[in-house]
Amino acid sequence: MTEPSPVQGAPRVLLSLGLERDSSTSLYRQLYEQIRDLILNGRLAVGSRLPSSRSLANDLAVSRNTVVTAFDQLFAEGYIDSKVGSGAYVSLELPEVALTALARQSASSASRRRKSGVSKRGSALAAFHASARDTVSIFSPGQPDTENFPFGIWTRLMSRVWRHPDASLLQAGDPAGYLPLRRAVADYLATARAVDCTAGEVIIVSGAQQAISLAAHVLLDNGDPALIEDPGYPGVGGALMGAGARLFPVPVDDEGFDVRVAEKMAPEARLVCVAPSRQYPLGITMTLSRRLELLDWAARVDGWIIEDDYDSEYRYTGKPLASLQGLDRDGRVVYLGSFSKVLFPSLRLGYLVVPPDLVEDFRKARRALDDHPSILAQPALAGFIESGAFAAHLRKMRKLYESRQRALVSAADRHLSGRLRVDAADAGMHLVGYFSPAMSRRMTDVEAARRAAAVGLSVYPLSTFYADPERGQQGLLLGYAAVPEAQMDAAIARLAAAL
Repeated sequence: MTEPSPVQGAPRVLLSLGLERDSSTSLYRQLYEQIRDLILNGRLAVGSRLPSSRSLANDLAVSRNTVVTAFDQLFAEGYIDSKVGSGAYVSLELPEVALTALARQSASSASRRRKSGVSKRGSALAAFHASARDTVSIFSPGQPDTENFPFGIWTRLMSRVWRHPDASLLQAGDPAGYLPLRRAVADYLATARAVDCTAGEVIIVSGAQQAISLAAHVLLDNGDPALIEDPGYPGVGGALMGAGARLFPVPVDDEGFDVRVAEKMAPEARLVCVAPSRQYPLGITMTLSRRLELLDWAARVDGWIIEDDYDSEYRYTGKPLASLQGLDRDGRVVYLGSFSKVLFPSLRLGYLVVPPDLVEDFRKARRALDDHPSILAQPALAGFIESGAFAAHLRKMRKLYESRQRALVSAADRHLSGRLRVDAADAGMHLVGYFSPAMSRRMTDVEAARRAAAVGLSVYPLSTFYADPERGQQGLLLGYAAVPEAQMDAAIARLAAAL
């Protein structure tokens, strides 16, 4: 046999083969024809590595000579090549009959190509994240600092659990999540956010969007209206739409979500999703009068409020704001939070706090939709919170982020004056740079974001967070949490040059 030049690192394929022992066709011939047909119809790609003759013989319960004879025939006809010590591969230069068959197969597939596309809902969902970026770079909003995360503590907690895991951790879990983590979350929320709950009312989810989706599936029927903030986080609208809701974007003013406008827009609505502690993306805090007005609305219409408390941990001045759920006396608020922004994004753990009379409905719906959350990181996170490491990490990050925000505002004053107005905020992980009139005449924020991306900066255009981008404010979202203070001035200078 000759020595080919196989594709480097070509994966060994799994073959779906079956031999009929009572057939008049010999076993080696059946094997030869089946592998040849897999090559001819394109299911075995050029360069694919075949199983060894020994392992294939074991899999098919035949003699190795049967497999070797079939391979020899395939080699003789140019379908496979082999290299001593490396194995057999589908030939890089197939015989003419194989190339003709592949071309015929391709033409046949084209003639059968489906004419239907995604559903209207699928297209609408895709549009919610049309401008999303696949990579993270400087100024990505919502991106936390991970350089200062205590991975030593986290590694010890993970190792403690999974070096010798309890048998219960290896079985299907509770649809509400790991009970010690739910206890830790309930204790933390009672202390830090004035959330009135017990561990039994906490449900662990993979993040805020899954929390909103689960709540919508339980509380809404297909086609029911849902009120959202305008501008707002696309993930909120996407999760609600995915659950079948009709969206009604309600303008946000200086006091937050406007309940009176909402009632005029959709008087039949019975559910609203808001971020009262820090509205995304504008960073507005809903006033107490608006909060009470919203709770009164929910009681009057027998409705529900989903409270998205996505980054309330990072407040730099004044006392932490009490949650809307803590003000609720009628069981109207479903409260949610996430650890992705306060720890690291790939953790993918968040939580819901559900009114007591809805707990079983949510648990059963969770089991129907998703069975149970992954248990892998939950014990470590429970220990991280219970040990005090979580609170210590938050204190450290508050100081770090506050310092980075000051550096951003200072650099913006030096380099972006007259183009973008960047004001300090008392909380959060990003600021909005609002366009000056002169800047708005020069370019749109979408064009500005494109220019920034070309020099490695991930700024989001504010207008795209509005239901109608043409009528939205012009500005750029500047995430500062993951940008070291020493790099801030140079990064802002690069943004200024790009604009």
